[in-house]
Amino acid sequence: MKNQIAPTNVERVMREKDLIFSRTDPKGKITYANKIFVEFSGYTENELLGSQHNIVRHPDMPRAIFKLLWDKIQNQQECIAYVKNMSKDGGYYWVYATVTPSFDENGNLKGYTSWRGKPKDSGRATIEPIYAQMLAAEKQAGAAKAIEASSKILDDLLAGKGMSYDEFVMSI
Repeated sequence: MKNQIAPTNVERVMREKDLIFSRTDPKGKITYANKIFVEFSGYTENELLGSQHNIVRHPDMPRAIFKLLWDKIQNQQECIAYVKNMSKDGGYYWVYATVTPSFDENGNLKGYTSWRGKPKDSGRATIEPIYAQMLAAEKQAGAAKAIEASSKILDDLLAGKGMSYDEFVMSI
């Protein structure tokens, strides 16, 4: 289901000690949402539970970032990212996210766990123009080649720095 909420320019700024915590099943449906997630998303706990985690996806986020995230976690790797989320009222909030796969006692994937905290201002200042450039490339390339065009911008940037995305995100 596509989010039909219109984005606004109203920002919700995370407090230094805020920690958004959620869990999903292997398909990305929310199975747990803490009170801070409920607060910042603007959804009730009942609205969040059972919904796809992309319920908070902001249209300013490049699709290539989510592809990178899903590729990593589906390969049983942690992913760290700066993410702009959208709340139910169209407002937005930035997070510094860590997403990890979760396993049961037999080693079977049971879902994903995500912790999100307040991002550094310097990190946001660095990442926002990169994401804007990636998003512009996606729009210019059209739906069929959007992720490829956006990924190329990110890949070229990372290759020039000799870093992975996670290393880059942690360095800014």
